[in-house]
Amino acid sequence: MKQINSEVLLDQLQADVREIILQASRLQQIANELLQKSPAAEKWSVAQVLEHLNIYCRYYIKAAEKKLHLHQTKSAAIFKPGWLGNYFTRIMKPQQGNKIASKMKSPSNALPSAQPDAKAMLDEFLLHQHHLLNLLQISRSANLNSVRIPTTLSRFVTLRLGDTYRFFIAHEERHFVQINQVISTLQQSAGEQKPAA
Repeated sequence: MKQINSEVLLDQLQADVREIILQASRLQQIANELLQKSPAAEKWSVAQVLEHLNIYCRYYIKAAEKKLHLHQTKSAAIFKPGWLGNYFTRIMKPQQGNKIASKMKSPSNALPSAQPDAKAMLDEFLLHQHHLLNLLQISRSANLNSVRIPTTLSRFVTLRLGDTYRFFIAHEERHFVQINQVISTLQQSAGEQKPAA
């Protein structure tokens, strides 16, 4: 697997999180009713997608912060992705043109509630992203290879810290493609329902 300069990787991840913050901030201009509306039966609303992302944020951000606190390590100039971390990142990351390669079913412990509060979910998500930016900065003085984070799948399945960030942020990018599709569908539907002048 291709090795990555640790500083370059963290720069890229911070840029990705800033882009996510920008996209999330734009949602503040959209009416709550639209954010809470499902585009079709069995499809998640934007509020539900945000709650799903917050479930992962609550776990991974806390887990990374705890490990960084407990394990004082020296930074390593080079990060070498693990095969599992690389696999998770590859299947999560949107492809060129913001395309999602394959649909995935969310585990039962990460399913959103039926009607989450859109504003509360968005506010929480933005707080998590700013926290994540700080953690990425702190991680510049940590070894991205040796610090390991247990996954939500099992505490026995762990990823290197660098892979945890890569996979976790790719997961957020994936769902922001979904969020943008949901909003586009709802706005088109609203436009079609407007009576002719």
